[in-house]
Amino acid sequence: MKRRTLAALATLALSAACLPALAQTPAPKTLKVVAHADLKILDPTFTTAYISRNFGYMVYDTLFAQDANGKPQPQMAEKYTSSKDGKQWSFTLRPGLKFSDGAAVTSADAIASLQRWAARDSIGRAMVAGGAEWKAVDARTFTLTLAEPFGLVLEGLAKPSSFPPVILPERLAKMPATAPLPEVIGSGPFIFKRDEWVPGNKTVFVRNPNYLPRSEPPSGLAGSKKTSFDRVEWLYLPDANSAIAALKRGEVDLVEQVPPDYIAPLRTDPGVKIGSGGTYQGFLVMNHLLPPFNNPKIRQALLQAVSQERIVAAMGYPLDMRMAYCPTFFICGSPNETPAGAEPYRKADVAKAKKLLADAGYKGEKVTILVPSDVTYLNAEALMAAQTMRSIGMNVDAQTMDWASIGARRAKRDAPEAGGWNMYVTVAGEFDVNSPITNAYLSAACGNTLPGWPCDKTLDDLRNAWLKETVPAKRREILDAFQARAYETVPYINAGQYTAAFAARASLKGTDKLWAGMPTVWMLDK
Repeated sequence: MKRRTLAALATLALSAACLPALAQTPAPKTLKVVAHADLKILDPTFTTAYISRNFGYMVYDTLFAQDANGKPQPQMAEKYTSSKDGKQWSFTLRPGLKFSDGAAVTSADAIASLQRWAARDSIGRAMVAGGAEWKAVDARTFTLTLAEPFGLVLEGLAKPSSFPPVILPERLAKMPATAPLPEVIGSGPFIFKRDEWVPGNKTVFVRNPNYLPRSEPPSGLAGSKKTSFDRVEWLYLPDANSAIAALKRGEVDLVEQVPPDYIAPLRTDPGVKIGSGGTYQGFLVMNHLLPPFNNPKIRQALLQAVSQERIVAAMGYPLDMRMAYCPTFFICGSPNETPAGAEPYRKADVAKAKKLLADAGYKGEKVTILVPSDVTYLNAEALMAAQTMRSIGMNVDAQTMDWASIGARRAKRDAPEAGGWNMYVTVAGEFDVNSPITNAYLSAACGNTLPGWPCDKTLDDLRNAWLKETVPAKRREILDAFQARAYETVPYINAGQYTAAFAARASLKGTDKLWAGMPTVWMLDK
């Protein structure tokens, strides 16, 4: 017994002696982020949900990427060339690129990924309509041939949102685009830890050891994505009080989207800093298939009554984070900003709107608006839309439900009494607003499946002309004509422009570089 006891004590002593050495192993450097939504779909090529897009930028990279000035820059591409007529393009991948499983990234992977993207994306579909053909030259070089000029090749390959053209392994990219991908084999700076994923609670990423960053400093979504963190955790905390309390206690480092009414109080907290979470516009989406909004004159009447300033103020954003009025469908402050066609609607005029409504032949038809109960700023936007319609004499039926239910119901083409709808509200970030092809409700050609189903052949023709034009001055003329026509046909109503906000611990470095609401966490350190 004594020998056993002595042996055990010796073992304990040896273990204790080893403890200091073990303690020297550093814990993983971890960034904890309160995500704006729960991650459900792991495929950014399948859904336009921003949380899936953000997931895509954590685990994938792109051939080109927008820099902080909105210009396309090579990302996975080493170099490229184009012919004078814009019909012949050649691309070469950077040497040494690998997927997260260690396999080399090849031309075949890039081509299959871009073909999958083109099956779903508006710019990609337009490229296909222009005769786009991809062909591999060797393992790193491939070509694009177009039957006719196309003015947005690089802009399309650097598209930042709503189906960004991420690069996937060929075998995954060739799977049907009608279902989300079952695997995540990435080309980006992080690896998704599926074994730690808890839907409705937590998503975990770890550094990708096979990722080869660019040498240029990060700018927007371009440049180096070398991360300072070994591990990033996305936490889903739908209760705003809980999320803000966790930030103040230092339990999380960053809250991706701060509810509007928390912005002012957090600005006075020395332990927290507030930053821009990107520019957004509100949308009043009308059902063009059913009365009364199948009549463009009635859509114009409602547009005449809408006060952008009142709607965005009701959503709760501080005065310095909202615009009193934005005349463009393409984001004020963006390269495509234009006032064309906006002049008659600059000032809300209820009396004029009432007359337009009567002249249009409105006969008191019920207008069913879907009001979200669980998203505060969308709830305010919907209630203000309902109030505006009532102010001009429309018969409004406001039906309240959660946002997920609205997402399902808005796909129905039935009459409201059979489960359909006449109006719902939403918002869109700047990258999904800023051109005739990225703006969902302006890129939708006749025969589209977009809820609301807008259709105008003149808009379709102008959009196609804008896509094909390569001379900047002529493209600008077409852009102005396109927006002027949009104000005539009113595919949807711009409900106002504002800037969202994130909140971070004051000690978190690099937050001034976070870009336009995108999860560029490789710019951060602590």
